[in-house]
Amino acid sequence: MNTLIPAFKKDDTLIEEMDSFLNEKEGFRLWWLGQSGYLLQWNGKRVLIDPYLSDSLTKKYSETEKPHVRMSELVVRPELLKNISLVTSSHNHTDHLDAETLIPILKNNPDIKFIIPEANREFVANRVGCDLDFPIGMNDGLTFTNNGFTFVGIPSKHNELARDENGNCKFMGFVIRFGEYSIYHSGDTLWYDGMVDLLKPFNVDVALLPINGNKPERKVAGNLNCREAVELGKAINANYVIPCHYDMFTFNTADVNDFIDEAEKKAQGYNVLKGGEYFGHSK
Repeated sequence: MNTLIPAFKKDDTLIEEMDSFLNEKEGFRLWWLGQSGYLLQWNGKRVLIDPYLSDSLTKKYSETEKPHVRMSELVVRPELLKNISLVTSSHNHTDHLDAETLIPILKNNPDIKFIIPEANREFVANRVGCDLDFPIGMNDGLTFTNNGFTFVGIPSKHNELARDENGNCKFMGFVIRFGEYSIYHSGDTLWYDGMVDLLKPFNVDVALLPINGNKPERKVAGNLNCREAVELGKAINANYVIPCHYDMFTFNTADVNDFIDEAEKKAQGYNVLKGGEYFGHSK
């Protein structure tokens, strides 16, 4: 049996830490929940970004040619997450749209807003069992504002810049603007022409970027690698890059030390988190 990478903090201990900062008025905090999942807390409000908090993929692929062997401890049980204002799913892959994660979160947070690519509406509603008109559908260039957070849709390439018959993006990232801050969560993406020009005007404080790379032999859609994530952060003038989409499954990961080496070499600000650890920032 493989030994899991331990969480920095998890479950009730993690929730207690999050709750202890609810009245904090200065800056924001961002906890890594594993894979591409984050909890953003600012001004007493919480946003969940692409949470994957189950073993659904490990169970689904256990007897197949690409077993999803978990590497890291589960950080928090989804039923513990309360007072969530917004939750996102950047695309339909299960590690970004997981019924076992989202159903209890939607149930326990009755006023929550669920942000998705408009192209995926029917698929999303079927997977999580919600009303078809419940999710907030986004496309590139569209914005949605709620509870002080403004989401701006950015196309993602995974592995294509795919659109539905109405021209809506199937894979997306979001710039999240709140107060004087701006965070970019790319979802799953490769670099594409025009990406830098789209992102530069947002003066991104923190870019949350995948580093697991694009290897066809894995038989899954790919992402930026360590070098590309650093170079993209540098190109858009992000103050910090925080790497994600690694240390979840043994077949589809990266060595975060390679990311650290690249960031040091390029003099790019960065922060590497453990599961259940937060990054705090204020101006």
